Amino acid sequence: MTDFFQDQPLQIAGQSFRSRLLVGTGKYRDFDETAEAVAASGAEIVTFAVRRTNLGQEAGEPNLLEAVPPDRFTLLPNTAGCFTAKDAVRTCKLARELLDGHKLVKLEVLGDPSTLYPNVVETLSAAETLIADGFDVMVYTSDDPIVARELEQLGCCAIMPLGSLIGSGHGIQNPHNIGLIIEQAEVPVLVDAGIGTASDAAMAMELGCDGVLMNSAIAHARQPVLMASAMRKAVEAGREAFLAGRMPRRQSADPSSPFAGRING
Repeated sequence: MTDFFQDQPLQIAGQSFRSRLLVGTGKYRDFDETAEAVAASGAEIVTFAVRRTNLGQEAGEPNLLEAVPPDRFTLLPNTAGCFTAKDAVRTCKLARELLDGHKLVKLEVLGDPSTLYPNVVETLSAAETLIADGFDVMVYTSDDPIVARELEQLGCCAIMPLGSLIGSGHGIQNPHNIGLIIEQAEVPVLVDAGIGTASDAAMAMELGCDGVLMNSAIAHARQPVLMASAMRKAVEAGREAFLAGRMPRRQSADPSSPFAGRING
């Protein structure tokens, strides 16, 4: 009997992770629900918006680090709400200061407040500045393979193309482009934005993505903790399906039980 296949861990910026599901901390009812959902997701990397999160700088207010302690999770501060490279760089430096020299960040520079689509020109500029300053940059970007390649060439440690608009729940709208990004990348590729339900997460992993990052799909579910558990299983199932290799698509039927050698009554 063949031993069950053991997957290799996800490698990001020299760190190893068993879980390929990354989750956000926004939009929950309170930090108690955040903590429950994160635990149910099995995630090891947890992202948060630096500009909107209390990490202890607001005395007497609920502190995210009590719900998601840094000795148990890898924190991923992000630059949500930034519309220029200058603001994004400043936000990452603030995170480094608040977290005692923390280097791993998620860069996102938005193009406008209605679509939250990435401004790739400002993203490229911010990435170059941050990498030169010693940050490990995981970068949210469009599904343009050329831009993804340029960000990798700058030194980003993970490329994170959108599946669809942030918070839309529309799933992966352009799987072909995601596939092109995966084919050329030598760093992890993780779908970021647009996941709506478990099948979307499984699809991302079946395409060959190294992981998936989500927030709204869990936090806006009727039962966020249960959805977090579903997403955990979907990512695991999608990864196993990708590694197993799907059957070829056929134009005609191919019976499971061959006609040759059958018993005729």
